[in-house]
Amino acid sequence: MFIDKVKIYIQAGKGGDGCTSFYTEKYVANGGPDGGDGGKGGDIEFRVDDRKSSLADYRYSQHFKAADGQNGSPKYCHGKKGENLVIYVPRGTVIRDEESGKIVADMFDDGQSAIVLTGGLGGKGNARFKTSRRQAPHYSQKGQATEEHAVIMELMTIADVGLVGYPNVGKSTLLSVISNAKPKIANYHFTTLSPNLGVVSCFDRNFVVADIPGLIEGASEGVGLGHDFLRHIDRTRLIVHVVDVSGIEGRDPYEDYVRINQELKKYGSSVAKLPVIIALNKCDIAPKENIAEFRRKVRGKRIVEISGVTHKGTDELVRTIAEKLEKLPPVEPIKYEPFEYGKISTDDFYIERCDDGSFEVYGGLIDEIARGIVLDDYDSFNFFQKILKEKGIIKELVKRGAKDGDTIHILDFDFDFVE
Repeated sequence: MFIDKVKIYIQAGKGGDGCTSFYTEKYVANGGPDGGDGGKGGDIEFRVDDRKSSLADYRYSQHFKAADGQNGSPKYCHGKKGENLVIYVPRGTVIRDEESGKIVADMFDDGQSAIVLTGGLGGKGNARFKTSRRQAPHYSQKGQATEEHAVIMELMTIADVGLVGYPNVGKSTLLSVISNAKPKIANYHFTTLSPNLGVVSCFDRNFVVADIPGLIEGASEGVGLGHDFLRHIDRTRLIVHVVDVSGIEGRDPYEDYVRINQELKKYGSSVAKLPVIIALNKCDIAPKENIAEFRRKVRGKRIVEISGVTHKGTDELVRTIAEKLEKLPPVEPIKYEPFEYGKISTDDFYIERCDDGSFEVYGGLIDEIARGIVLDDYDSFNFFQKILKEKGIIKELVKRGAKDGDTIHILDFDFDFVE
């Protein structure tokens, strides 16, 4: 099954906790702290896999978490780094943050990889906290926690040429004639429900053609799965607009042409600006007056008369496409400002006064301090108070009106304020 848009949840690995340990050996008294550091958590990495052509693997498997870092051990043994989790996607996949809608990565190139989430840092062992005045610290640092994020993966087909037109105008037949592709072909609307790619050879060069599922009026607003279909022409260099000039389905060929053009313009200015070649299909059964009438109404456009069934004009169409592509720049990745996760400052803190007169202190600095604090340990608690003073948190509380005896909320703990 072809799936070109999925939502998944990703989370990097948590950092391993530092170890609280003291060196012990026979005849060695007061061996000192020897707790090792925790290992860094594993990263979330996306990588292009040329063997994939759909996002179907992620339709039901939606939660992905990298391995946590191992905890530190005695004798200065550091924990092992968590293994990275690699998520393989087809070329052309665009990854967006669900909450902001911003692009995290555009997986455009063969073999491209992108680390989207970095693992949490490992906590420091108690050996790291030894100083000339604090010879035996009984505390260590916890590993850095990580958060789960929802991302949207959209597959945007990368092709040189996009075949567009109403359903059942012969796009799939044309692709099977000019390329090595073998799409499903039948005489009913929406036979093609996913893009088909074919490689065409001409002038000793190859180019890729994408058969885009049939569009109908209102496609730019999502009618008939329009958004899902139109997404796949965003990256094309050239559009071949296939028109059924025979009129055997009771529609006017020129009106079909105008309606599809309107939908392309509504969808986006970049698509509307793409160069267009018009392929008048089914000319073998079309009345000559239909062809003449269409040419009279559409002037200034390159028009090629073809028949997908008899192959009339298909060689001319291929040459016309190849000549046009020679003059066009190559397909380029989407231009965007990369959205990055985990850029939380560890220097910021915020103070808010609650309705009951107490104060709540929070922010990246508080989270960072809390990683290295064990409130049950006397030395650790004194270190905690020292950091609050050095970082200006106590001074800011006084400035905000905190007095002796006021309750201060920090994370899950409540403290009585003493200046």
